[in-house]
Amino acid sequence: MTETAPAGPLSDLVVIEMGTLIAGPFCGQILGDFGAEVIKIEDPRTGDPMRQWGRSLPKGLSPWWPVIGRNKKSVGIDLRKPEGQALAKALIGKADVLIENFRPGAMEKWGMSYEALSAINPRLIMARVSGFGQTGPYSQRAGYGLIGEAMGGLRHVTGEPDRPPARAGISIGDSLAAMHAVMGITMALHHRDRTGQGQVIDAALYESVLAVMENLVTEYDITGYTRERSGSVLPGIAPSNAYPCKNGQMILIGGNGDNVYARLTEAMGRPDLKTDPKFVDHNSRGVNQTELDGIIAAWTATYDLDDLLALLEEKGVPCSRVYRAPDMLEDPQFAARDSIVTVDHGVFGPIRMQNAFPKLSATPGRVRWPGPALGEHTDAVLAERAGLSAARLEELRAAGVL
Repeated sequence: MTETAPAGPLSDLVVIEMGTLIAGPFCGQILGDFGAEVIKIEDPRTGDPMRQWGRSLPKGLSPWWPVIGRNKKSVGIDLRKPEGQALAKALIGKADVLIENFRPGAMEKWGMSYEALSAINPRLIMARVSGFGQTGPYSQRAGYGLIGEAMGGLRHVTGEPDRPPARAGISIGDSLAAMHAVMGITMALHHRDRTGQGQVIDAALYESVLAVMENLVTEYDITGYTRERSGSVLPGIAPSNAYPCKNGQMILIGGNGDNVYARLTEAMGRPDLKTDPKFVDHNSRGVNQTELDGIIAAWTATYDLDDLLALLEEKGVPCSRVYRAPDMLEDPQFAARDSIVTVDHGVFGPIRMQNAFPKLSATPGRVRWPGPALGEHTDAVLAERAGLSAARLEELRAAGVL
């Protein structure tokens, strides 16, 4: 967090972020975390809706914005006006990367297709994040993260078997699309280093979800088996579940490997479970998963959570409490690795948020500042990068462009 910290590995990059909500802005957040100069173009009147999203708005501001807007410069430009489009092109003409997550066709409508922009800047890398991609019969449909999660297969396998599909408590589809866009950008940068040419990254939400669905499609293709919802377990992987402790607390135990399972039976004082034909190896434990989980649950229910964690950790059995935010803020592992950092915010004061990940030994990422005020950097960026005078800035502001 100090000014003497090493520059991030992307500190030589200029990124223009155009788009709202999560998928595009999270991509920009990651690049900014690792040193890129991220210039976020926002509607000068309303800004990114993330400035107002969330369960609560302390002091009229969203606690979400300081995180997803961090390490960015906010420039207010009305892209619906020709003068605004010209300003955006001026900035893009000197940038390395452009991120946008509008519905396909919006950029073309504004005269900012990749063909038009690459004519100005052949080295430009354009990351386009959308629900269904830039091509195909669904490309023009509206596509939020939940649609990508459904189409990519995640929603169907999430939740309890006897209940409707559930969702994760976060916008995982949007975040996966953003991370795939970042991967595409870094690959395209490597290609540009060799050839001097930019290109387009087409990151679709549904494909980003599909990419992490393991063997779901292949298993069906080969065997005809359709993976279904299975609650807190993976069918055939046992024991690996959430188990009850005293006082309504829960513990997660992963004891499915043969050696780990042996250590678990030792901790339980049940050596017979190691040699019982129903549980003697990985396959047999999978077949008899429900029975084994019942035995383990009856044992864990006799323990206080902290006592059981200590016992299992001593025996070398993977286990964990189900962490909430308060647990993270108090945990010594989080503290030792600076997994959560404190950042000064102009309105909230010191606030805590997750650090930049993954950790790099020579050029680590860092949180330099939280999400800025709307248009906080408009004049400085346009003066420096578009050569606008103070008088011209005032003219554009009077015309509603800024």
